[in-house]
Amino acid sequence: MANPGYGKRSAPDQLPRTTHDFAHLPPREAAIAAYIDRLPGGADISVKTLAKTLPYGQCALRTALNRLQAAGHLRRGRERLETDSGGSRWITRSWWSRTARDDSWWASFTRGDVPEPEQPQDERARPTRSRAHILLAALGRTAPVLSLSAADCAVLAPLVEEWFARGATEKTLLTALTAGLPTPVHSPAALLRRRLTDKLPPEPPAPRPPRRVLECAECGVPGRPEALPGGVCGGCRGERAPAHPRTPLPAPAVHARVGEIRAAMSVRRRERTPA
Repeated sequence: MANPGYGKRSAPDQLPRTTHDFAHLPPREAAIAAYIDRLPGGADISVKTLAKTLPYGQCALRTALNRLQAAGHLRRGRERLETDSGGSRWITRSWWSRTARDDSWWASFTRGDVPEPEQPQDERARPTRSRAHILLAALGRTAPVLSLSAADCAVLAPLVEEWFARGATEKTLLTALTAGLPTPVHSPAALLRRRLTDKLPPEPPAPRPPRRVLECAECGVPGRPEALPGGVCGGCRGERAPAHPRTPLPAPAVHARVGEIRAAMSVRRRERTPA
């Protein structure tokens, strides 16, 4: 495994794994791709590390990874992450996709236009309901007058889930539900419903899309996705940068500039000539 935060990162929205995922690749590249595809997230897929496990040298592995990148399975670059202190830092990334992607898809991924993978609805909802139900069922231990039945907990749980979805913690919820209780409490369920509704915090701001930069597979120079077709820059493909012709100055401007230079030289000669 690579250091935390580095290593293999799976691209989102991939097709299910099959035995023919890499049949379009040469045998060596297909074998390396199948091995990388089965590695867990965060695994070190650098050339040096792969050479310690696979029966290929570093030179062969470097060529194979470049071909996997050209085939759309791999992209290497950097991603900016926000730190807990409010700052940010750039992290080296190696994004892997079992499903081959074209350059336009990788460009959209770099801009953050491709949605990140989510858990299935049933897997995502089950722990949220359980967390809400446990909190409601335990309220009677903190405030006996708020003891609820199982039916009350089931009815109020969706309201608690909405608090969790907006970033509230258990401590925040307990404070909002138990502080300043009236005496007596005639209907705990009705009181809690009113507080969960009236004190609902605002929705958090939408997360900013990640900032990602792709790098050339050959020289490592960062660039825009449009300038790295197949993950390789124009210089490494042997393309020459287009020449930018210089627009000549008009004749009047040239004469005026020459006159200014001559006048300045004349002033300097007079300053240097002894009286």
